[in-house]
Amino acid sequence: MANVSSSNGLEKRPKLRFPGFDEPWKETALSSVLTERNEYAEKDGTYEHATLSKEGIYGKTARYDRDFLVSTENKKYKVTHLGDLCYNPANLKFGVICLNTYGDAIFSPIYVTFEIDASSDPDFIGAYLTRWDFINRALKYQQGTVYERMAVSPEDFVSIKCCFPQKAEQTRLAEFITLLDNRIAAQGKYVESLKKYKRGLLSAVFSQNVSMFSTADFYAFSELAVRRSEKYDPKCNAHAVCIELEHIEQETGRIIGSTCADYQNSIKTVCKPGDVMFGKLRPYLRKYAFVQKECVCSSEIWSLIPTDIVIPKYLFYLIQSEAFMKAANVSSGTKMPRAEWSTIAKSGYPIPSKDDQQATVDILETTDRIIVSHVASYDRLIEYKKGLLQRLFI
Repeated sequence: MANVSSSNGLEKRPKLRFPGFDEPWKETALSSVLTERNEYAEKDGTYEHATLSKEGIYGKTARYDRDFLVSTENKKYKVTHLGDLCYNPANLKFGVICLNTYGDAIFSPIYVTFEIDASSDPDFIGAYLTRWDFINRALKYQQGTVYERMAVSPEDFVSIKCCFPQKAEQTRLAEFITLLDNRIAAQGKYVESLKKYKRGLLSAVFSQNVSMFSTADFYAFSELAVRRSEKYDPKCNAHAVCIELEHIEQETGRIIGSTCADYQNSIKTVCKPGDVMFGKLRPYLRKYAFVQKECVCSSEIWSLIPTDIVIPKYLFYLIQSEAFMKAANVSSGTKMPRAEWSTIAKSGYPIPSKDDQQATVDILETTDRIIVSHVASYDRLIEYKKGLLQRLFI
């Protein structure tokens, strides 16, 4: 690749290009590239039933198919074809836009699907229009009075002007981006395999049916931990660091952010070093963390104090086990399920000697360090791609 000037008079060129391409990129409205597809079909088996999220298009399994709640007689679904560009007008702000790599399918008529003109490379158009740089431009066209319902109409979407190269350069760029995406996907799969390995370790260690240790006694969870009851009032202006649910990364135990409790209105729970946080709201999200420094947390998070029976880090790993999660997910509420302390308190676990607890913690901490290292590599690849696309695109 070669660095080139970004502009020459009215001519526009990216900062970085492959050798052999020197033609300026042309500015054009997306209407010259995208044509809205308004093809409809019934759910009669001709097409797979799919849905659209920020992860892309995927088959709608029985678990998420709610058609049984309403009459589907003569109901029309929108048809999308392989290579279409699809987005959700109301959820574009959450990144719900993708190239259809799933295949021919039907999905909700609230989604928009565009046919990409043959003069353009679909993979290039998909890569270009799914970047946050473009999405943020598109969001300037949002209309609506309520944030949740603010949407970018297909008419406004195709009115946006973009700079594109000739198809040959589009294809070359798309091939390179695909190679990079494959590398990122491979790293992501490796991270998932490490997490699966860890889940296997947790299942072996914390099985409720049999203990892997020569000596272990069963205890109710209420004998292993108690909930910290000390509260914090934001009005006291003590400038405490506050951890909300969104600040805890799912299934890793990493705290990825914080806020100042002074900016909050609700009463918080005090957390002290050695406590174990567990998000009781939507417990299936697996939000937990080990407290290193004194802070406060949302009332939707339990701050658990280990008893003398367990060492703190052993409790931290116990709550990550499938046995504990099974008890936590016996919850109340449907839309906003919460773990029930009365259920968790009665659940039982085999607890070995403290020497065996420490040996277990050492193994699991080593596994965590490996996972964190590879997650960091994955994040670096994502950032590398983001920076590279800023130079490859206009």
